[in-house]
Amino acid sequence: MSIFASMKEQLKNTIEKAWVNRALLENDTTQKAIHSVIEELDKGRLRVAEPTADGWQVNDWVKKAVILYFPIQKMETLEAGPMEFHDKMKLKSNYAKLGVRVVPHAIARYGAFIANGVIMMPSYINIGSFVDSGTMVDTWATVGSCAQIGKNVHISGGVGIGGVLEPIQAAPVIVEDDAFIGSRCIVVEGVRIEQEAVLGANVVLTASTKIIDVTGKKPLEHKGIVPSRSVVIPGTFPKEFPGGYYGVPCALIIGKRKESTDMKTSLNNALRDYNVAV
Repeated sequence: MSIFASMKEQLKNTIEKAWVNRALLENDTTQKAIHSVIEELDKGRLRVAEPTADGWQVNDWVKKAVILYFPIQKMETLEAGPMEFHDKMKLKSNYAKLGVRVVPHAIARYGAFIANGVIMMPSYINIGSFVDSGTMVDTWATVGSCAQIGKNVHISGGVGIGGVLEPIQAAPVIVEDDAFIGSRCIVVEGVRIEQEAVLGANVVLTASTKIIDVTGKKPLEHKGIVPSRSVVIPGTFPKEFPGGYYGVPCALIIGKRKESTDMKTSLNNALRDYNVAV
């Protein structure tokens, strides 16, 4: 076992004990372990969820450490130039050293990993999240606690990416490499957006949202996952209620992203390919 693997196992054991017995939060050893986990998250050496040969693996003990971090932190006043905050969590810093462009008033909490080459327009990235290189988080977009964002992802203005800190065993929202999330989309409850998928503006995806592939002769329904390279727009399906038939929101897969589509302009191009303006 490597030194890092041995350290992880020790941290995991300490966190699991404190999760069962909260009195241990008063213990200096426990507090040091929790702070160590947050530091490892901040540097990207630990992740709440990570890709493996068998798919995405959720490290629920790391999520437990994030939750336990809140009660051991004290409220303090944080100043950033003329701005003032009053909170338990430190803000991320040293962006120039990290190679991250941060436009005022973008904010990220300490304990979120942000890779070299990320651009943050005025936006928010919460603790426990992982944002990989080349990604843009556009104006007023939110990346929730523990969300996992891949390389070269474009998160457009006003997008809400939920995190899923609890329930502990649940996977966080995952957006894989080269995906394009259109403006004002909402992605929550552990939904996974696979590589190079394109979401048109205002697509709302929860764990129970029907994601209907309408490209074939018969509709094919998905839930909780947008398949790789899919082009998705908002839609509705009819449902009968006591008061009559009404359209219930869903998401429609209207095609696949073409190999020739330029990654940076894929949303507009992909929608034009299918004669859809969103």
